[in-house]
Amino acid sequence: MTAPAFAAEAPPATDYAPSVAPAAPEASAPEPKTPAKKAVGKKAKTFELTLTVAGTADGEWRAEIKQGNTYLVRDVAVAAAAVSRAAKELHEELFTPIEALMDEARSQQAARVAALEAELEAARKALANLD
Repeated sequence: MTAPAFAAEAPPATDYAPSVAPAAPEASAPEPKTPAKKAVGKKAKTFELTLTVAGTADGEWRAEIKQGNTYLVRDVAVAAAAVSRAAKELHEELFTPIEALMDEARSQQAARVAALEAELEAARKALANLD
């Protein structure tokens, strides 16, 4: 017995393609958004702290933290570099005015150093003239 021979040819794929072009998606009016449901129950608890940082022209900085009417931390010495880094980390809008104040303090300190150096040099000359 021999197996029957079948045709190996398959009809081309185009014979099965739909003859009608797919319809364009219908433009429908957007569905109105439903408001997001609010979580029932607790509100998120917020904490409010007031951080005050004050500096002098001498480059000395002090900080304090207040919660409501209660001071949690008072009169803590803070390095000027730490104030600058903290402001930069928090936000550019905080960093810019603080850095401007620090630049002013730096220039005042540089002027003071120059004046003291000039005074020291004058004192050395006066001492040398006494010999």
